[in-house]
Amino acid sequence: MNTKDTLLEKLQNKTASVAVLGLGYVGLPFATVFAEAGFEVIGIDPDSRKIEKLNQGVSYIQDVPTEVVARLAEAGKLKATTDFSVLVDVDAVSICVPTPLRKTGDPDLSFILSVTRELAKYMHPGMVVVLESTTYPGTTREILLPQLGEENDLIVGEDYFLAFSPERVDPGREDWTTINTPKVIGGITEACSEVASTWYRGALQTVVPVSSAEVAEMAKLLENTFRMINIGLVNEMAVMCDRLGIDVWEVIDAAATKPFGFMKFTPGPGLGGHCIPIDPLYLSWKLRSLDYTARFIELASEINLGMPRYVVRKVQDTLNELGKPLKGSRILVLGAAYKPDIDDLRESPALDVIGLLEQSGSKVSYHDPYVAKITEEELELQSVTDLMAAVRDADCVVIITNHSNYDYAAILDAAACIVDTRNALGEMGRKNPKVARL
Repeated sequence: MNTKDTLLEKLQNKTASVAVLGLGYVGLPFATVFAEAGFEVIGIDPDSRKIEKLNQGVSYIQDVPTEVVARLAEAGKLKATTDFSVLVDVDAVSICVPTPLRKTGDPDLSFILSVTRELAKYMHPGMVVVLESTTYPGTTREILLPQLGEENDLIVGEDYFLAFSPERVDPGREDWTTINTPKVIGGITEACSEVASTWYRGALQTVVPVSSAEVAEMAKLLENTFRMINIGLVNEMAVMCDRLGIDVWEVIDAAATKPFGFMKFTPGPGLGGHCIPIDPLYLSWKLRSLDYTARFIELASEINLGMPRYVVRKVQDTLNELGKPLKGSRILVLGAAYKPDIDDLRESPALDVIGLLEQSGSKVSYHDPYVAKITEEELELQSVTDLMAAVRDADCVVIITNHSNYDYAAILDAAACIVDTRNALGEMGRKNPKVARL
């Protein structure tokens, strides 16, 4: 058999060894799903604390239960290391590293570049490599292809196989997870798509092959750009309704009764998570290099980035109605995670709101049942231990993350005033003189 057929056989009978580079919110769920499907999986990450926990059978990701990690580790199906040299014996590699933005707004590909350099040292015939990290169209072909194959005298599509498959992880979801969320895959060649698709079908329910890596890369950016622009639209609608004296939440609920031609989005204090605030800007950056301005993306980003400052102005206006200045007032922020019922702080608008409130001279505290402390972006805060005492003590409570386990009726009763950026109070907050809503 040739190299491709030999690899396909190993993938189909699950004797192929799998490596996952990066063991965060994407990599660890991916690793456990493939290990549970019968593959022997080794995770590689430079963070020795993660490695130690995994090898002890302990999970550090909310979506991956410790009992699952413990069972797989005990069975020898899931191992972890900081040593890239284990790749010399690996057949299939998934790259799941972060792709943040630099302060300048340019893509930071340093993590992809770093792991690609390490992987290139151990490339050998009969390997399939799939990049999962979200990035601009062309990354797989322009960056990975030269380093992995050309520098090792390996021919892509014959000696080894390279593809892109965008991660679609939504932390905290139980209905759509790694195993049942449809998986788009685009290879550098047709053979690359075939091999990568065969591998993924060994553990995932639905695989969607496309014609190229660039199509797969662009599909991911379209998904998140769609959400970013619609959130930007509804955030601007919230600002306009405020100026007009109209309840934006009532407007949205009314519009959502239309059974066709409308998709419900809701406003908030800004964008959070690793994908929506960042991924569209990768596309915008790429298009600037081609002398094109992605105007929808730029405008939506401007609106969404302005929402934390808009929230602070809303707090200031609310306090003014009570005859209190923002400076020196005690502000309690409820929720630090970027969305409800998870512990993920990545790009959370709460960080911006807290930072802006502190810059304004407020005395800021926060509470989050999932985030015990904040040590990011020059912030050093501990979640208050007695929530209701903190609510009673605050001059203003600001709801940033609408966690489901908050007793909103009790909070409303005890608070002097509330700025509700998520409509967490629902009907209780409508026309209540203590409540200012986004």
